[in-house]
Amino acid sequence: MEPGGLIVLVALFALFWLFVIKPQRRRMQAQRDLHTSVTVGDEIVTMGGLIGHVRRVEEDEDVLHVEVAPGTTVRVARRGVAAVLSPEDAPDSGPETAGRS
Repeated sequence: MEPGGLIVLVALFALFWLFVIKPQRRRMQAQRDLHTSVTVGDEIVTMGGLIGHVRRVEEDEDVLHVEVAPGTTVRVARRGVAAVLSPEDAPDSGPETAGRS
């Protein structure tokens, strides 16, 4: 193999690593950090689209009890959490028809 061909092969691998592998690792680490940071009282969105407040964490810490309506709690796997909502991300609690004509 010629030295020029080897340089091109190494450069292609470096570009592949830079644009594919590194961003994927960064996303996976961010998701792991999100899952470990969920605590009681956080408002979360599950991957299924449920929005609720974490009320309890089971002893094995892999299952969360999430209140989705007053008096209604569901068990959710910690890895099923898609996002933790901050107060400014939370949906308005007003009537859904407000502002409609």
